[in-house]
Amino acid sequence: MPLIVTPGQLARRAELYQQFAQLANAGIGVLQILETLQRSPPSRSFREPLTRLRARIEEGATFADALRSVERWVSSFDLALLEAGERSGRLPACFRLLGEYYSERARLLREMTSYLLYPAFLLHAAVFIMPFPQFFLTGNVVAYLAQTLGVLLPIYLVVFLLIFASQGRHGEKWRSFVESVTRFIPVLGSARRDLALARLSAALEALVNAGVNLIDGWEMSAGASGSPYLRRVVLGWRPQLETGATPAEVVTASGAFPDVFTNLYQTGEISGQLDDTLRRLHVLYQESASRKLRLVAEWTPRIVYLCIAGMIAFQVVSFYVGYFNRIGDVLK
Repeated sequence: MPLIVTPGQLARRAELYQQFAQLANAGIGVLQILETLQRSPPSRSFREPLTRLRARIEEGATFADALRSVERWVSSFDLALLEAGERSGRLPACFRLLGEYYSERARLLREMTSYLLYPAFLLHAAVFIMPFPQFFLTGNVVAYLAQTLGVLLPIYLVVFLLIFASQGRHGEKWRSFVESVTRFIPVLGSARRDLALARLSAALEALVNAGVNLIDGWEMSAGASGSPYLRRVVLGWRPQLETGATPAEVVTASGAFPDVFTNLYQTGEISGQLDDTLRRLHVLYQESASRKLRLVAEWTPRIVYLCIAGMIAFQVVSFYVGYFNRIGDVLK
């Protein structure tokens, strides 16, 4: 994955997964799909990784192992989910799920970027205009640059670091740190949690249908969730499960899952309709995450705009207070 991800890159990634899903649903094998996409990929930058993938599979590697050999081309989230899909025989469904996920991310990022254009213009206009009268009177270029770039460059740095930190390409320790911080951010924290639960439910449903035992299924699904916290919790369950505890019991005892998830999972396990329950949980948490992320996309630019407007108002008031103070000093 690139260092900084743009809406266009996310949209092309979504298109790639959607084409994989369509071709796989038509009964075409992975090698033929790679050959087809290699000739006309959604992005020219995909051609080389697709060629390497095809070569590794022709050598006898599994699809998941081939993906691992193409360093940093797919995120750890994608890799875990696709590995679960390969083991369960549900690769087309996982491709479709990832295509929808990246389409939604591209749409939200494009929406947020468009909303931020006006606040960003307003900020730059304020930063360059406010010190201009003093520059006009003194002609001091160094002082003017210090007052303008001295404000903008730290803002650019903070924005870059926030974007960089939010990318899914980092190691688990970093992602765990970001997860622990965002957990306390209203709406965004619960949206990330819901998205992780949706991924976990989708992967586990695919593995259950493929007959994978629940211990391995839960561990693989926790990896596919993209949540380091859930993964750590689930990896600690094996001793209890091997000594006779049911997954429903350890899910309830862990305290790491919402009551709705715990209750529905327990019901599905007892009734023997676990695959149906997991499908419902996936839909429930996917819709909840999408709704909350849309709120974040709508309100983040508004909050930024209010902060910038407040800063400009403070600068204007400070200017006039200083101006009238000087007049008062002269009159005295």
